[in-house]
Amino acid sequence: MRNNPKSNKELLSIVVPAFNEQEVLPTFHERLSKVLDSLDVTAEILYVNDGSRDGTLEVMKVLCAHDERASILDLSRNFGKEIAMTAGLDHALGDAVVVIDADLQDPPELIPEMVKRWREGWDVVYAQRIERRGESLLKKLTAHWFYRLMQRVGRVRIPENVGDFRLLSRKALDSLLQLREQSRFMKGLFAWIGFPQIGVPYKRDPRFAGRSTWDYWRLWNFALDGITSFTTTPLKWATYMGLIVAFVSFIYGAVIILQKLLYGNPVKGYPSLMVVVLFLGAIQLIFLGIIGEYLGRMFDETKGRPLYFLNSRYPAAGQPKHSDTRHSPEHT
Repeated sequence: MRNNPKSNKELLSIVVPAFNEQEVLPTFHERLSKVLDSLDVTAEILYVNDGSRDGTLEVMKVLCAHDERASILDLSRNFGKEIAMTAGLDHALGDAVVVIDADLQDPPELIPEMVKRWREGWDVVYAQRIERRGESLLKKLTAHWFYRLMQRVGRVRIPENVGDFRLLSRKALDSLLQLREQSRFMKGLFAWIGFPQIGVPYKRDPRFAGRSTWDYWRLWNFALDGITSFTTTPLKWATYMGLIVAFVSFIYGAVIILQKLLYGNPVKGYPSLMVVVLFLGAIQLIFLGIIGEYLGRMFDETKGRPLYFLNSRYPAAGQPKHSDTRHSPEHT
């Protein structure tokens, strides 16, 4: 336990990655503060500004000035939510850490139930959506299909309808922080570390304000990261498909030769020839793309770059500000 030296209470860290969330942060902080005030814990709130282009950082500074529990990590640019989340987890000091988005789709009021489960002995307590309000039917269907696909081809079981809203014990967090890959599919990493895990059901609300930056293109790339990070099944599919196409081609070639020997075969079949050539060419390009996805991720990993850089760190009220323009060795 990393209890507060001034108290025997457990220290609970709240990590809040945010990108362009100036409209919702005051309301979020108000609701979160009420929840933390009701808990018998010492708390720290760690806001991570992921290169926001609006007034998010200024709003965070105001919150930090009025709440001694709040501090800010200001990243040097927009690294993406997965990296911003990792930065917050790197700097969290708590006996347990809660990750929650600032958009209020995930209710802070669920945190006491998570803490209760943690105290019962669970190392990972994840919030599981039983209703997804404010989302289109297409988004719900694609999310369902993605989780079903990951269950079938993935090497670890990722719970369905679970986002990043969860609590991790210090043991689980220390294990998670040893995983430093660049392509960070956090839902998969949370599942990969193992440890006793349990879900807490809840109804997900629509965004309180602002617009989500997760359009379908970003969700598609996010799904690719998840698949390529936790399974090599697409490469196996490429091998099997190649074998099937080769076998069919061999049979088709034998039929043509036999037909030529028995009946003769005047020059015909230009359309069918083009169809076969285009089909095989498309198959080859698809599987070259799959190989390229894996190769590109290998390229990113071998460069060994730090996951992120800090522009500044704004500690809780009353503590000196720290500037950090380089990545700490312990976080590499």
